[in-house]
Amino acid sequence: MRASLRSAAVLSLLGLLVAGPLAVGASPAAAQPARGASGELEVLLDALKAAPTDTAAAVLSMRIRQLWMEQGGPAAGLLMARGLRNLQSNAADEALADFDAVVTLSPGMAEAYNRRAIARFDLGDYAGALADLREALTRDPRHFSAFETLSRIAEAREDWKGALAAWEKLLEIDPHAANGQERLKHLRKKALGEES
Repeated sequence: MRASLRSAAVLSLLGLLVAGPLAVGASPAAAQPARGASGELEVLLDALKAAPTDTAAAVLSMRIRQLWMEQGGPAAGLLMARGLRNLQSNAADEALADFDAVVTLSPGMAEAYNRRAIARFDLGDYAGALADLREALTRDPRHFSAFETLSRIAEAREDWKGALAAWEKLLEIDPHAANGQERLKHLRKKALGEES
């Protein structure tokens, strides 16, 4: 029963996000990536979906991730870097404080919500992590890293259907995601019993 409730929560979140960013009550301005990089992000995300090779996709993905980190400006960038170091050092409580500060400083920065979701999940706050992922995807509906985070969190909670649904959304945006097809097969087997 508990697993089906978890799966329902992830699938419900995905349903709201697929319906569009305004379906979760955000203003039109909140649905747009912050700063002047939004035009470049749109072009890069379109190119990522159509990338002819894994190598080309990897280069595009790296640039997109760089733009996401830069969206909040220099002060937010420093706080994000410190938060990432804290996450890597297993200091999720300190990382959470760093990402809280970024969200306060740059509330339109989707990547800050994505990273704060990871910190919250590491601290056992599943509801808070899902709320942050909703905020990230409201601000940037093609934030493939947020879909990856959602999939990984669902998998960690053995919510295989939720993990699969989030991973499928990621692959719609980034068909060349690293180990994307292998993970898709793994999640299909876990969620649906399908053999590769």
